[in-house]
Amino acid sequence: MSRNRCDGLLARVDFPLYTLQTLTNRHVLVAGGGGASNTGVANGFEIFEISHNGTRFVAEEVMRHETGPNVVMTCSVNSTQNRTYLAAGQESHCQLYKVNIRMVDAAEMRRGSFRAENGLVRRRRRTVSENDNISKKDTNSNTTEKRISFEIRPIDSVQTDFGDDPLQRVVRVSHSGKQMATGGMDGKVRVWSFPQMQLLYILDGHTKELDDLDFSPCDTQLVSIAKDGFACVWSTASKKPPLLKLTCQPPNGNKYLFRRCRFGLIEDKKDAYRMFTIANPLARSGAQRGLLQSWEAGALVRGVLLPESLAALAVRDDGRYVAVGTMFSGSVHIYIAFSLQRVLHVKNAHMMFVTGLEFLPVRGYGPPITSRSEAALLSISVDNCVCVHSLPCRSTVPAWVAILLIVFVLFCTFTLCSYLGI
Repeated sequence: MSRNRCDGLLARVDFPLYTLQTLTNRHVLVAGGGGASNTGVANGFEIFEISHNGTRFVAEEVMRHETGPNVVMTCSVNSTQNRTYLAAGQESHCQLYKVNIRMVDAAEMRRGSFRAENGLVRRRRRTVSENDNISKKDTNSNTTEKRISFEIRPIDSVQTDFGDDPLQRVVRVSHSGKQMATGGMDGKVRVWSFPQMQLLYILDGHTKELDDLDFSPCDTQLVSIAKDGFACVWSTASKKPPLLKLTCQPPNGNKYLFRRCRFGLIEDKKDAYRMFTIANPLARSGAQRGLLQSWEAGALVRGVLLPESLAALAVRDDGRYVAVGTMFSGSVHIYIAFSLQRVLHVKNAHMMFVTGLEFLPVRGYGPPITSRSEAALLSISVDNCVCVHSLPCRSTVPAWVAILLIVFVLFCTFTLCSYLGI
């Protein structure tokens, strides 16, 4: 299935985007920047509210926070017990932010401004999709509709990577919000208490820099992948050797390296989960075919080859769908998780490689977005764009057609019985 004609560009920002997280069922945070050099390109993140106007998805900027000279390359959001925290990788450190969420009148948000952490008041500005659909918005000043607003404040920072050229490459907060894992250039996985950010222990299982981390849905396991070619599955209970040490198993016999990893629920099995990985060929020559694989209990279940190298991976929070983004063409693919059957292909979704993917959640905080889609995927890239890709609901027979068919069948049956004298 190809792109829905109502999908595409959702919002455009003024800096390259590297990381993407959902805050609620309808709020998304994107982050990135131009780096420490004096290029005039900002560093920071923006929050957008996503909605559906009956025709297409639209986005409205809620707030923007700039991080000075520190580009945000990776981040992780956790919401537990009415508290929301954002852990953001900035150079060799992890910066912790407290996200205060409150309800305000929609009319006030439309008329007013939002307050950034540094006290500067910035006017809210419309996005590409909002400008296209502004005539369809309710502008009644007497409305009592409530909207969610955000206030973000930095509260702590800790160095998470050490060595000659330290850089935190990945951070992940557990689902329970009690632990945080970080990885960087020194090849060590560090596990911290959260949100206190006190070092609990160091996991030593890789010889090269880390590429990705993820906690299992029940938080009992942590997977790490690095440029040494291994995927290590650890117990989060204590500092012990890895439970499993996996290598990529491509069907064509070529050497592949893991690039991203994600756990996902198994829908029809309570408390069960599988792991997904993407990998790219080590050799630079020949066909650069990416590989998506699913694993259960350390065993490879199935895999699919794609026509080019892969850059991003996401699993929906209910485990039903998995998505990948490509390296060269900026394309996006969505698969059914249990079978790895492709159900959506969006060619050239971005002008450059995909840096982040996130499904709009179905089990998150707040009211879900009502749309005619079975799934909606957000994607970002260094082309400064946020795009949306929706999977239309499977076709069903309208109720009136079903009723007519039933009446027709009953009529034919009665006529046949009368003819036969039954």
